[in-house]
Amino acid sequence: MDFRHEFEVEQNQLKNQIDLSNHFEDSDIRYVAGVDLAYWTENDKEYGVACLVVIDRENLQVVEEVSFHDEITVPYLPGFLAFRELPLILEAVKLLKIKPDLYMFDGNGYLHPRHMGIATHASFFLGKPTIGVAKNYYHIEGAEFVLPDNYEGACTEIVKNGEIYGQVLRTHQNVKPIFISCGNWIDIETSQKFVLEFVTKESRLPVTTRYADILTHKERKKLSGITND
Repeated sequence: MDFRHEFEVEQNQLKNQIDLSNHFEDSDIRYVAGVDLAYWTENDKEYGVACLVVIDRENLQVVEEVSFHDEITVPYLPGFLAFRELPLILEAVKLLKIKPDLYMFDGNGYLHPRHMGIATHASFFLGKPTIGVAKNYYHIEGAEFVLPDNYEGACTEIVKNGEIYGQVLRTHQNVKPIFISCGNWIDIETSQKFVLEFVTKESRLPVTTRYADILTHKERKKLSGITND
């Protein structure tokens, strides 16, 4: 069964509700969650695990981490990843004792053909501001980019038809840049500020999504028996 049409209808309905302005004061943001997923196949069935790692903004320490795994029943369709991932993410969120003030997703938000990457789509169910942080560029036709200069904090904008879809951000000198985008209820300047605030010298990625990524590999290995990652 091809779900593309009904998925696209839902995305377009939600797209009209996106608001790329800050719906909070800086002092409102204390706990920030990183979100990532990993997949594996077992007995011809596909499974996924969603992991959330909550970081205390005051000291960048992990204060909570949770995971939830289940069978994946929605097929992979480019541009509609949220429909596969969101059910697991929302179940993992229910396990949290500490409620995050902001979520950073290993993936995209507004940087999407219909501006409905996982970070944006999830915001409507989480009720919190969100940011997309991607390791690689999800190509959007007509939205090319120029690499930023080679210094920490350098960035260029990803623009299509005069509209900013996201940023290419270099978090350290001499490292590959990352691709950030607003999810919802936050502007691009503030998104960049928070991403850089959570980057340490150990990685080009913010600790939020970096630790979530590490946890997904650990959980997938434990659940599936996969030993080579």
